Parts: sequence; C-alpha cells; structure tokens
Amino acid sequence: MPPPAEAEAPWLSAASLALAARILRSHQRAFGRPLLTNCSGEGSDLSRQAQELFAAATVVLAHDGADPGGDPGPRLTYANRAALLLWHRPWAEQVGLPSRLTAPAEQRAGRARMLHSASQAQALSGYSGIRIDSQGRRFQIQAARLWTLWNEAGEPCGQAAAFNSWWWL
Repeated sequence: MPPPAEAEAPWLSAASLALAARILRSHQRAFGRPLLTNCSGEGSDLSRQAQELFAAATVVLAHDGADPGGDPGPRLTYANRAALLLWHRPWAEQVGLPSRLTAPAEQRAGRARMLHSASQAQALSGYSGIRIDSQGRRFQIQAARLWTLWNEAGEPCGQAAAFNSWWWL
C-alpha cells in the first residue's frame, strides 16, 4: 500500500500563493524596497517566494479589507511561521481569526486608530503596541511596518504588518 499523500501546506495553496505575492508586491509599492531580499512578488518563482515569506524570521501578518467598525471586523488572511509561533496558534486557528483579537481588549481602540492612520497613509512604519497570544500572554511589538494590500485591479483589499522586534511583558 502506498504511503498516504501528505496534505498540502496551507501557505502553498493557490489562494495563499496569490496572497503572498500581494503582500510582497504591496510592501515594495509602499516602502520602495522588498520585504525580503529577492522576493518581489513577481516572476515565475512565486512558490519559492511564498515559502521564503512563510519561513522568514520577520513576523508577517495580513488581514482582509472588512470594515474595522463592523462585527467582527477584519479577519486574518495570512500568518507566517514566526507569527504562528509568537501567537501560539496553528494556521487553521490564526487564519480566519478576527484580527482585533491579536490585541488585548483595552488596546483595541488604539490599534484600530493606528490601522485607520495606516490605511489613510497607505503605509506606516515605527508602530509599537501591545499584543496578546492565544494563552493570554502579553508582548510588546516595536518598529512595526503596516501597509495597504492592493489587488490586481489596483484596489485596496486589506492590510499587512511586519516586525522583527518584540518582547514578553
């Protein structure tokens, strides 16, 4: 009997490959430089670029373009391995989560204001804030970059964030 086929890694699905390319292209557009070296979100090697984005030490998250004032608001659409480890959640739990739940309740209004500012400016860098993992443990993020995600029609379709600096509180 042949071994069972391994399930496709969710970050390598067709939708996730397209989203990874969108994250990379939109970062280049927002900041004038690639998020990761040799990863522009363009070209024929999108599978490699998506794998590099997933494996990067930089924490990378994205959420959809749902109305932040609505209920439940934007939902996470992407989290790389560094984000999954930091929030202590598997892909299936992190992706789809209302993104406001990544912050403690008393920090959510400030987070919403920051997301609105980033949306208005289309990009923001130097953001710091408090977040909370799946076990209730708080951590500080520092020097985060936030940017608008753009679809193939040139319309905004969400936001992404990346940061390297964080510590437990």
